[in-house]
Amino acid sequence: MTFRLSRMFDLVEHWAAAEPDHEALIFGEQSWSWAELDTRVRKAAAALQAAGVSAGDRFAVLDKNHPVCLELTLAASVIGAVNVVVNFRLAEEELVYVLGDSAAKLVIVGAEFAETLDRLRDRLPTIQQTVVLGGEKDEYEHWVGQAEPLRELPETTLDDCFLQLYTSGTTGWPKGAMLTQRSMTTHTNAVAPAYEMDQDTVNIVAMPLFHVGGTSWALGSMATGGRTIVVREMTELLPEVAKHQATHAFVVPAVLHALLQHPKTPELLSPLRVLAYGGSPMPAELMNVVLEKLSTPLYSVYGMTEMSGAICCLRPEEHRDETRRHLLASAGRMLGDNELRVVDPTTGRDVPTGELGEFWVRSDQRMAGYWQKPEATQETITEDGWLRTGDAGRVDEDGYLYLEDRVKDMIISGGENIYPAEVERVLAEHPDVADVAVIGVPHPKWGETPKAVVVLNEGATLDEAALIEFTRDKLAHYKCPTSVTAVPALPRNATGKILKRELRAQVQ
Repeated sequence: MTFRLSRMFDLVEHWAAAEPDHEALIFGEQSWSWAELDTRVRKAAAALQAAGVSAGDRFAVLDKNHPVCLELTLAASVIGAVNVVVNFRLAEEELVYVLGDSAAKLVIVGAEFAETLDRLRDRLPTIQQTVVLGGEKDEYEHWVGQAEPLRELPETTLDDCFLQLYTSGTTGWPKGAMLTQRSMTTHTNAVAPAYEMDQDTVNIVAMPLFHVGGTSWALGSMATGGRTIVVREMTELLPEVAKHQATHAFVVPAVLHALLQHPKTPELLSPLRVLAYGGSPMPAELMNVVLEKLSTPLYSVYGMTEMSGAICCLRPEEHRDETRRHLLASAGRMLGDNELRVVDPTTGRDVPTGELGEFWVRSDQRMAGYWQKPEATQETITEDGWLRTGDAGRVDEDGYLYLEDRVKDMIISGGENIYPAEVERVLAEHPDVADVAVIGVPHPKWGETPKAVVVLNEGATLDEAALIEFTRDKLAHYKCPTSVTAVPALPRNATGKILKRELRAQVQ
């Protein structure tokens, strides 16, 4: 990068001045230059203000990938407001919770989700206005088009939250991670050089923008002045790489597994000079297939929403180092100014090199905290600024991280984080279920999927299909258990905590 960001809108101002006619964003057959994007962001900022969205207020975007979401994230950074990018895969109960928890005053909703939102409006009293995006009844272009571009930009600070992404919650409901100008600009300044992004970058953004793997990945290439191609559906990834001769892409291992089923994938991905993967560990068998079939340079990504994205990377030469094959099991080494501790989670003391502990990280990439959840924030962030990741692993003498387990029992299925408590909360409502625990079990395609282990009420019999179907009305489908087992009792310790390690051994 030729300059360093101090706030996110700086990237638009800089490139609109330096390369006004250069393509900035591409979506299908549409494209916007830096000068056009600068005008659109300023208009969006003015439209938000006219709709009553002020500094500190939340608004939401509910849609599949669309460049307008990035436009609004940048507009939020201009006026000190907060874009809450909502997971469109959530079930209706979850949507009500997230939109209600965020206290969003305005929702920009994709046309295909407008009917769903209309059904929920009487349960969402904070929403004052909705604007439909896309489709035959698009309202967004008129809404933005009638606004005058904002020229006098309000004062904002580095500690202002401008992006709120919801992570699955250990208490059964998602939590809003508050990402700030400081955290996201620090992340972008670190990640762009790490993944060799520059003005010649042609970056495919196929991951959902409600993930940091979508929004943060997009902002990385935008900051370097490269061309950023927003892909609405994952099925468009291969054609878009070939069409635009893309240089960069990021996927989760489950998507990579699916791509390799296509016989022309190696040829179609050949323009890439960076193929990044992350969101869940790469299974060893899949890694071997990828290394055999693809010559594309591979970069791993280990990170989390709470740290604004990536904190660790394994580089291409380390993937193919025959003298250090053990590195293929590693997440790589820390990026930028991120500090790392490996801590005994019970004592809070650092463990010796090579021993298992919880990863604690600290840098300016760290979120401000969880929206309206001070207790959860205090449990996650120490007084001296360390973020407890909940991931357990070890670090070798060369500084390579190895993830071995997850302290918080989180399940990662196809790159999606699933906390057992979310699924347990729903299953506990079923009249036949007296007690329940959810664990992750191996799956050849998704890495792992949720398995429910239930204790049935007296007189009830196990109907596995019915219990799974019960969860489908209340949870996103990827969170629903793929199998259910009944047991007489769940193993617990003296304080009543379920012993999930023992449970896994019992039912797998």
